[in-house]
Amino acid sequence: MLDIITLLPDHVANQIAAGEVIQRPASVVKELLENAIDADAKSIQLFIKDAGKTLIQVVDDGKGMSPTDLRLAFERHATSKIKIAEDLFALKTMGFRGEALASIAAISHVETHSRRAEDEVASCLKIEGSKVVLQEPSTQLVGTSIAVKNLFYNIPARRNFLKSNTVELRHLIDEFQRVALAHPEVKFSFFHNTAELFDLPATNLRKRIVGILGSKIDSYLVPVDENTSVAQIKGFVLKPTQAKKTRGQQFLFVNQRFIKSAFLHHAIQAAFEGLLPPGFHPGYVLYMELDPKTIDINIHPTKTEIKFEDEQSLYAILRSAIKHSLGIFQVVPTLDFERNPDMDVPYSFRNKTPSSPPIEVDSNFNPFKEHSQRKPQKDPQWESLYAGLKTDDLASDHKNETEGLLMAVQPASRVFQLYSKYIVCPLQTSMLIIDQNRAHQRVLYERFLSAITTTKGTSQQLLFPQTIQLSPLQLEVYKTAADILESLGFHLNLEKKNQLSILGVPEFCPQKDITEVILDALEKEEENGGAESFSQADLMAKKMAKKLAIKTGTVLDIQEQQHLLDDLFGCKETTVSPFNRKIFLTLEKEEIEQKMM
Repeated sequence: MLDIITLLPDHVANQIAAGEVIQRPASVVKELLENAIDADAKSIQLFIKDAGKTLIQVVDDGKGMSPTDLRLAFERHATSKIKIAEDLFALKTMGFRGEALASIAAISHVETHSRRAEDEVASCLKIEGSKVVLQEPSTQLVGTSIAVKNLFYNIPARRNFLKSNTVELRHLIDEFQRVALAHPEVKFSFFHNTAELFDLPATNLRKRIVGILGSKIDSYLVPVDENTSVAQIKGFVLKPTQAKKTRGQQFLFVNQRFIKSAFLHHAIQAAFEGLLPPGFHPGYVLYMELDPKTIDINIHPTKTEIKFEDEQSLYAILRSAIKHSLGIFQVVPTLDFERNPDMDVPYSFRNKTPSSPPIEVDSNFNPFKEHSQRKPQKDPQWESLYAGLKTDDLASDHKNETEGLLMAVQPASRVFQLYSKYIVCPLQTSMLIIDQNRAHQRVLYERFLSAITTTKGTSQQLLFPQTIQLSPLQLEVYKTAADILESLGFHLNLEKKNQLSILGVPEFCPQKDITEVILDALEKEEENGGAESFSQADLMAKKMAKKLAIKTGTVLDIQEQQHLLDDLFGCKETTVSPFNRKIFLTLEKEEIEQKMM
């Protein structure tokens, strides 16, 4: 038999390695920005075209490379960070595996210019699919410029798996923000298709956070500062009022490296215990400094997961530090020993409007009549009513009377609300239990989708226009969704400095929720969101329906309940919400009778 095991060619091995390290354009941005940081750059520029599919270029003013170093940098396992295996446990730099540049060069066209301060001229190196096509002197300021063009040009299958430009841009912005937050002492700028998305001067940590997350967040930052023998912790958490159901403002850094740790996130969440409603996540930008020997950052190719030597101590320290900061800044309620806790209003009832108690009035009662004029009524002798009747007859008569009562009451009060969450609708042989929030989501979703795709919604002009400051990502989403918002009935105008003026809104949008509704509509696009107009219209309709649907806990009167049911069963789809969750369940008469046995 012939031998079947062979060594892979270098270019194939590089392409396989690239699949582990380079998953999308954002992976290239992460590696190139980290290399610039390791080169002691004080100013870094990022240029992107078509969400990184056409061009990713990073220009820095770092130390630069010699012609020989430039050539070796694109070889596999070539690195200046480690010499022996033990160096892996004392790392203080970002890139160290020696695979990033080789992997990038294997799946794209790369053009690099680099110059050291002591060199008179720069060096230029061009590589296409791992093959060096040109190396010559060039003109370049001190530092390095790396341009990555036509990513995944030789792996069409991987290129086809890339998402829409909006989704890929979101990932690019995420990676850029993480590196920029980790290094506030470095000046960063970010351009996408010639438009400047970020211009971040070198500054302190607080100003860098405000520069990335927005100026409004400044007043909600609570500083955290703790120094122990195990770890040093500093940074900021956001006040509980800024907590969100989605995770988008959680940044945790270890030795200036962004990491993902469900264990440590749970510690932060635990520090907010009692301050957040269920399902909400606190925002934070926290930095931990640990001895490199106590962590292992080489357990994942993207280096975003870390193994800690003493996780339990870190959990306790992190939780305690945040609780201490929340207490100092009076975010946690103060103790009042004279307060009776039995008089506290439960959390779920704090925002509810009290209903008027039912009042029964005897219309025949007159307090001004003399007592003697009133005819005293004796208690009826109930026993005498049943004289001569058998027990079976009593049971039979009671059953008939009850059924008759139900038949009489049901048409007048066909539905009723249960737990301020469900609408119960009795039928002849069964009972429907309907989730009011999901039912209204379905009604609104079909209404919005119809307005987007077929008819244009009417707009009500605002007496006092409102303005919203858009983030770079929100701006990009707005550019692609402006026509959809207009078809829904929003009258919007984009002004200078990313300010969005709201001049008119559709009739279904309450004025008090205008800003929140639009910001939710411009939230991060989901992974499955496509670039096609229908996909984006569908996503926008879902967002609007989720935001404006009747919430659990809302009390509805009989007319509102009946109106919602009529709208629901007038929809094309009545069984599931826009997010594919069951709207109602059916309880058969036989099931009820079995449970009563």
